[in-house]
Amino acid sequence: MSSTNTFRIPVGDLTFDVLISGPDDGVPLLALHGFPESAASWGKVTPLLTAAGFRVIAPHQRGYSPDARPSGVDAYRIEHLVADTVGLLDALGLADAHLVGHDWGSAVAWQVAGRHPQRIRSLTAISVPHPTAFGWALREDQDQKERSTYIRLLRQEGKAEKVLSEDNFRRLRAMFDGQIDPEFADEHIRILSGDGALTGALNWYRAMTRDFGDIAPTTVPTTYVWSTADTALGRAAAERCGEFVDAPYEFVVLEGGSHWVPEERAEELADAIIRRAGA
Repeated sequence: MSSTNTFRIPVGDLTFDVLISGPDDGVPLLALHGFPESAASWGKVTPLLTAAGFRVIAPHQRGYSPDARPSGVDAYRIEHLVADTVGLLDALGLADAHLVGHDWGSAVAWQVAGRHPQRIRSLTAISVPHPTAFGWALREDQDQKERSTYIRLLRQEGKAEKVLSEDNFRRLRAMFDGQIDPEFADEHIRILSGDGALTGALNWYRAMTRDFGDIAPTTVPTTYVWSTADTALGRAAAERCGEFVDAPYEFVVLEGGSHWVPEERAEELADAIIRRAGA
């Protein structure tokens, strides 16, 4: 098993803490975490990918890294999150890489693939489908509307921070619903308990606009992974996802899996990533 090292990588005015694992000459793969997680969410997947020849690059994203935590909601608009990803590739001297994202990391990954397809060799999106499919479901599918009601709380400045952090982050821990190992939950909470980190993470939700899903079909080879017991993402958008991929596409369904795919279903996820990335 290859070791994981943490690097501090400047991108513009920000500096990201980035976990990098695998051989120096390995196939580059950039992995973007979701909320309320951290780069530690890839801890079970990474050894499987490095054993297959990948060099896994997993940043603590904007708001999560202590020195990449700007103030103000506008600093977390999707164009900045996309620029962070491309900026990391530039900082590492990578012309392109395979891209993997879970939850919010998936939402960013779709946008990066849509806006900068020349930088992305392949995309594996986990839980969150193509933004156009998800946007359609939010408007038209009652099941998805009900699943997404929690977003209203997360967008409320101040109140969300209070509700989620009280009683030693009890409600934030409850979001994991016992589905992931305590060591991962503890690390995610440690990151989010840093000064301003929870607000930074919540600002991703607060910076969302109605045109979030207004992007063209993806043109890079894509795999979408969805779990049938995901409480946040329903079947309607998952099944429409492929309509917005104009490239080789695979839809992987994990029966009974929860939302926390990287921590809970690492082997199946790694298999899907390896099939797509072809290392």
